[in-house]
Amino acid sequence: MHFTPQDRTLLHQTAQSSISHGLRYRRPLPVTLDDLSESLMVQRSCFVTLKLAGELRGCIGSIEANRPLIEDVSENAFAAAFHDQRFDPLTAEEYENIGISLSILTEAVHLHVASTRELADKLRPYVDGVILESEDRRGVFLPQVWQALPDPEAFIQQLKRKAGIPDNLQPPALRVSLFEVETV
Repeated sequence: MHFTPQDRTLLHQTAQSSISHGLRYRRPLPVTLDDLSESLMVQRSCFVTLKLAGELRGCIGSIEANRPLIEDVSENAFAAAFHDQRFDPLTAEEYENIGISLSILTEAVHLHVASTRELADKLRPYVDGVILESEDRRGVFLPQVWQALPDPEAFIQQLKRKAGIPDNLQPPALRVSLFEVETV
C-alpha cells in the first residue's frame, strides 16, 4: 500500500499525540475517523517501536488487522510507551527525546515447510518478518531484527526462545507465517 507524505506525517503525529495524551490522561488518544485517506482507514496492523538514545525503549504491535490503521497506530503507540512489560512506563522527560518508528505489516502468509532447516533456507534476511506458533505460544520478529541476527538459523532459534517454544520443535507442530513491513 502506498502512503502519501501527508499520510506518513499524520501517522507519526498520531503516535506522538497518543503518547502525549497518555502522559496526561493515562489512555490512548481517541482517533477521529473523519476526512482521512483510504490508506489510513483500511484495516492494517502495525508495530510501534520507541527508542531513547538509540536504545530500545518499547515495542508493541498487532499481528492481525482488526481496526483502521490510524487507530492501530494510536493504540500501539500508547501501549509501547506505557505497557511494554520490559520497561517502566515512559516519563515526560523521556518523551521529549523519544524516537518513534512505525512498521506497517502486510497480511501474514502461512509457510509450509517440513523442517527448521528448510525454513532457514527459505527465509529472506532483512525482508521477512516471522511468526512462529506452537499450541499456546507465539513469537514475532519484525524484519528489522535481521540487523542484530543476520544468520537465519540464529534468527529462528532466538525467536523460539522469545516465544518459549522448545528448540527441537519442528514443523508441522511449529507453524510458520511470514510478512513484510513498510517502515513509516
